[in-house]
Amino acid sequence: MNTLPKGPLITGDLAALEAGVAPATIRKWVQRGHLAAAGRQGRALLYRLEDVFAAERKVHLGSS
Repeated sequence: MNTLPKGPLITGDLAALEAGVAPATIRKWVQRGHLAAAGRQGRALLYRLEDVFAAERKVHLGSS
């Protein structure tokens, strides 16, 4: 049974804008395992905003 992710899904560009980082940073977080895509729209990966903010916190806490 397929379950839909909770919350609205946003593109990587919008996720970057909301987190105040470059789109390349979102891609880097995905590559490093800090953030996982919650869906797709065509070729574009989609993310939950709360996951983006959680990844941002994880990255910032790890660097201090």
